[in-house]
Amino acid sequence: MISSYQEAPSFADLAKRPASLADTGLTEPFLADLISKHLAEAGVLDLGTLSRRLGLTGALVEELLVFLRAAARVEVVGNQGLNAFLRYGLTERGRGMADEASRRDGYVGPAPVTLVDYERIVRAQSGRLRPLTRSCVHAAFADTVIRPELLDRLGPAVNSGRPLFIHGPAGTGKSFIARRLSRLLGPPVLVPHAIAVGESTVRCLDPGTHRRLKPAESESVMLDQGFDGRYALCERPTVIAGGELTMDQLDLHYESATRLYRAPLQLRANNGLLLLDDLGRQRISPAALFNRWIIPLEDRVDHLSLKGGQHFTVPFDLVLVLSTNLDPLALADDAFLRRIGYKVPFEPSTREEYGAIFQQECTRNGVDFDPSLLAFLIEALHERNGVPLLPCHPRDLLGLALDYGRYRGEDWIDETALRWAWDNYFVNPNPAGTKSDKGPAERGPR
Repeated sequence: MISSYQEAPSFADLAKRPASLADTGLTEPFLADLISKHLAEAGVLDLGTLSRRLGLTGALVEELLVFLRAAARVEVVGNQGLNAFLRYGLTERGRGMADEASRRDGYVGPAPVTLVDYERIVRAQSGRLRPLTRSCVHAAFADTVIRPELLDRLGPAVNSGRPLFIHGPAGTGKSFIARRLSRLLGPPVLVPHAIAVGESTVRCLDPGTHRRLKPAESESVMLDQGFDGRYALCERPTVIAGGELTMDQLDLHYESATRLYRAPLQLRANNGLLLLDDLGRQRISPAALFNRWIIPLEDRVDHLSLKGGQHFTVPFDLVLVLSTNLDPLALADDAFLRRIGYKVPFEPSTREEYGAIFQQECTRNGVDFDPSLLAFLIEALHERNGVPLLPCHPRDLLGLALDYGRYRGEDWIDETALRWAWDNYFVNPNPAGTKSDKGPAERGPR
């Protein structure tokens, strides 16, 4: 979904619209090939459409079209209807050269930015330049049941830019809180559509990662104000990878069918947050994963390679969060744990925290909060079976109880529904291994 955002003047200062070919940092043949690929894809395009597609001003695109016409690669097709712009199409020679350009590099989209410009933009937008205060952190989590002392460990970790290792039993809210750390990331950022590396192009903007914000200004192709159209204004990215993570997702990926390079997870997460969830359950060993991060964590740069062997570096400017319910000492050696800096344990809820979460879930599901049901859940079910009060239980058990209520044609929950939810939630019907005082036909958790 595209949201509205009033553009701050600093974006125009940070990434000025290129007024000349030299301002783009790209060569004339490179941009000419990109225009040719657009025309090969669309057939015939006018100046205005080409400018929007390329993210460049009309004057600059017109200059490139003059070059293409002089090389007999593009011809004027003529106007259409009331359209004031000339329309352009490829000549026979132009189609052949466009095919050659596509075989070298399959990228078709807004003009890329150079590595130098990308590094400058990322450094200027670093979250470490906007320190968090305790009041800001607590305000961001005002609607979340979380201990103040836990927030006071998470806040400085995000502030530092150093990696954060959160660990604890399953169900203690690690993933939930880690995702919400994105609230602390700061104002929107500029993300390039693509980055030029030599004669190749790396696609950077990812619809699955980057949530675009619509600038207040109109999208005029001749506009000489506002930020560089080769960038998109986005919320700071949050990238989450779990058990499906593989090593090749952390390296530049080349798709031979489309001849496209796609940015790895950490590049897409720059100026934002990268959460590696369920650490230790990936198809790659924790040791291999940790070794991949040692240099980026120390030098704040990441080293990538094109398929031809060309190496290049990009900034590694993000909040790296590692989350696991396994023993950290069984996953990493002392050398890596020293580089992480922050290790924050998550624990089961107190009775008061559990009650607050239960009440929140009742409100979220449109159910009247009944203190006696909460007492039944804690005393008759949790305490009697010796099951810790985990933050995930109120949501999960209430959801199952509501399913049962709907099945019975009721829009409320009672002790019967909660007991039914309890029986169906746990794999072991008697989680703590305690003895039930019921007969064989009624045996189950209490």
